[in-house]
Amino acid sequence: MEEIRVVIGGRTASRVISADSLQALTPLLEAYPKVFLVYDRNVAWVAQEIAAACPPAGMKVLDASEKAKDMATVLDLCSWLLEAGADRSSLLLAVGGGITTDLAGFAACIYRRGIRFAFVPTTLLAQVDAAIGGKTGVNFLDFKNMLGVIRQPEFTFECAQVLRTLPRRDFLSGAAELLKTFLIDNTGNAYEKAVALLSAPADSATLQTLIAAAAKVKAGIVSRDEQERGERRCLNLGHTFAHAIEHEARQAGLDVTHGEAVAVGILLAARLSEAMGLAPKGLAARLEADWTACGLPTGVPFDPATLTAAMTKDKKAEGDTIHFVLLSSIGQVEIRKISAAEATALLI
Repeated sequence: MEEIRVVIGGRTASRVISADSLQALTPLLEAYPKVFLVYDRNVAWVAQEIAAACPPAGMKVLDASEKAKDMATVLDLCSWLLEAGADRSSLLLAVGGGITTDLAGFAACIYRRGIRFAFVPTTLLAQVDAAIGGKTGVNFLDFKNMLGVIRQPEFTFECAQVLRTLPRRDFLSGAAELLKTFLIDNTGNAYEKAVALLSAPADSATLQTLIAAAAKVKAGIVSRDEQERGERRCLNLGHTFAHAIEHEARQAGLDVTHGEAVAVGILLAARLSEAMGLAPKGLAARLEADWTACGLPTGVPFDPATLTAAMTKDKKAEGDTIHFVLLSSIGQVEIRKISAAEATALLI
């Protein structure tokens, strides 16, 4: 078992626990007087295994979806906690993907002005990104994660074992975030190792190692910039485009996952980096070839110009400008403030 710490202001604010088996979770839960477990229906087997080893004070199932990722669901969770007798000493444990951890984390942040919470992420996307760093939130007026707070979980328990029933499409959605992390920090040639892993049948031991490596990268960035005033913005590589793609897809009734949008968004960011002279020519083509080998999408479902309006409403926008995360090379990113209109004009 490996422990990765998020250190804020000189103290450990959260921990990422990387383990080979769910059995390692039981002693962590036994430290809390009462545990309330909320889980995504799709991973009921994980919740049941946890509950059998450490019976919770209450359990609640969610039908996690982007449509249900709203304040109504958060308030329903708060009502359940109140009726079930959860108090300030309780722990809310969320078992599921990023939607589940976002919903439960946000509910824990506002219920009784804040109770403790922890995550058992069951998707690759959540394990390498969504469940680490303390961001919680819900969609609002069809805009992604527009309402939320930043507050660290007690711990995030990560185990590749829980990914065994993950559909291939969902696994690849997480792969986009895994590759994104190593495009930001390529220590130990992790990017190349991830491409090799994803281009062949997955090896669980190597996957667990890469998940832990990605967690270390994100935990380090969050430790240095919890509130996203500077360095943490790097983690948004591809996301400004991705959120706009997701918004337009919902408007058009298209089925596009967050990870698929991120994969395409990273390619657009690479193209923009080349157009601005930050990245060497051919970087975007190399990434596109890697994406193809890994089974990730490469085609932009909309004309870049149509994404402009949605990007201006992105939660990270400041007036007419956005902090775009751009690539100068694999493992090196830069942040540039330009307008959405300027960005899309360079891509046309």
